Amino acid sequence: MKIVTDSFISLGYWPYAGSFGFNTDILATNPINLSVVLGGLIFFGKGVLSDLLDNRKQRIFNTIRNSEELRGGVIEQLEKARAHLRKVEIEADQYRVNGYSEIEQKILSLRTSASTTLEQLENNKNETILFEQQRAINQVRQRVFQQALQGALGTLNSCLNTELHLRIISANIGMFGAMKEITD
Repeated sequence: MKIVTDSFISLGYWPYAGSFGFNTDILATNPINLSVVLGGLIFFGKGVLSDLLDNRKQRIFNTIRNSEELRGGVIEQLEKARAHLRKVEIEADQYRVNGYSEIEQKILSLRTSASTTLEQLENNKNETILFEQQRAINQVRQRVFQQALQGALGTLNSCLNTELHLRIISANIGMFGAMKEITD
């Protein structure tokens, strides 16, 4: 009992702490108390800590699974978009090729039409020139014929006398009479 009372008496001799600090003396810090506290925390806190870690692990697994599902959906959408892009590119190429072929066909059609029109215009021009030449030739013939007829009439009028004139008339009447008998 003396040891117990000595321990209480010795409390009175402890100096008052003027400041806060760490006690680095291992024997004075009471390792048994620390081990008991740490053991209690480990024993009682192990279940709580394990539950917290399991919940966290489950949330991480759920997040990874959701991410994988979303990744799969995104990859599927990406493949669909790529397929659609290829389809659109093929259609665009077809439109481009068809457009170029239609343009070439229209150009060829326009060239053919222009060539045909030019040929018709050339033919019309040649026909017009030929017609004008024929008309000019006919006018020249008529003038030459009129001049020759006027010259012949002038010559005949100056050279013919009345007796010769009557003989020519009666010969012509005879020829017309003979022609009438042949035609009847």
